[in-house]
Amino acid sequence: MSDWILTLSCDNRPGIVAAVAGRLAALGGNITEAHQFDDAMTGRFFMRVAFELEAPVEALEEGFAEDVALFGFDWTLRPAGAPRRVLILVSKFDHCMGDLLYRTRIGELNMEVAGIVSNHPSEVLNLTLHNGIPYHHFPVTRENRREQEARIKAVIEETGAELVVLARYMQILSDEFAEYLSGRCINIHHSFLPGFKGAKPYHQAHERGVKMIGATAHYITGDLDEGPIISQDVEHVSHADTPDDLVRKGRDIERRVLAQAIAWHIEDRVLLNGSKTVVFPK
Repeated sequence: MSDWILTLSCDNRPGIVAAVAGRLAALGGNITEAHQFDDAMTGRFFMRVAFELEAPVEALEEGFAEDVALFGFDWTLRPAGAPRRVLILVSKFDHCMGDLLYRTRIGELNMEVAGIVSNHPSEVLNLTLHNGIPYHHFPVTRENRREQEARIKAVIEETGAELVVLARYMQILSDEFAEYLSGRCINIHHSFLPGFKGAKPYHQAHERGVKMIGATAHYITGDLDEGPIISQDVEHVSHADTPDDLVRKGRDIERRVLAQAIAWHIEDRVLLNGSKTVVFPK
């Protein structure tokens, strides 16, 4: 038996679940987990199925082509246990990167870190967890931004990275680079979006006297801090908290929100739904 994960989306119509289940049953497949969602607002249907299969997967792919033609599936099929290759981009704040490296080392995140890219030298990060991982120092200025992004793109293609993570990478990506990374680049923003976009959101929150701060992990788009949201969390604060207190408390939220979003992505639990996402947690 081999384990697989199938995800699909299409315009909703009767018979989709029956077609998928029937196709798997005909090949001796055993469904171990299944989720589905019908978006009544858009008429789109979303599904994630984990299953065991004795037959060669090529037999499923061949038969599934008929269902794709009938229902117009946008689908993916992937071995369930295969680790995902991930490239991490970081600037001076290394708490999210360090957390991801630790979670990977202990097996909590099923991924291989293909490399680390930063606009600062490794000495700035002052970490030991990245020892042995290729480190690329690509300084960036307003004048060389396109060339620097081209160097990052080359690393992505050379390493076969399937996901790019902006782990507090404090640079705005060009529209062209954002389009190239569409659906496979996750950013952590230190605010409960859509509130307090842009720079220094904790200071913005302090000025407004908020009683709650948060963090948001989202896919990047050409629109700054407006990509489809994957995961969010919050923590209560008080009038006595200073901006530095909010920054300190925010680091913990950022770490766990980003790790959660990556875990869901690499397990194929996140499906894009226009400007939103459909997330099928365990």
